[in-house]
Amino acid sequence: MKMPARFRTHCPYCKKHTEHKVERVKPAKASSMTRIVRQKKRQSGIGNSGKFSKVPGGDKPTKRIHLRYRCGECGKAHVRKCFRASKFELVESQ
Repeated sequence: MKMPARFRTHCPYCKKHTEHKVERVKPAKASSMTRIVRQKKRQSGIGNSGKFSKVPGGDKPTKRIHLRYRCGECGKAHVRKCFRASKFELVESQ
């Protein structure tokens, strides 16, 4: 999917339509002590591993795209609901 890197849209802070710059948000680093990791740590010793003995599934065919829209007038950024796309590209228009 190709999307323009700059376009005019509504700014919730200025309360008017201004030119926005689109930035792709990088995912945050996963925590090392999530709930499932703590459960796996506790489960050890003799016997069946239960739900941890299952073969993990693969990745989804499409990933969620998270975008940040930065207003050219006030400089504040806002996010919208993310969407799924297999390929994503920001295109700079002339």
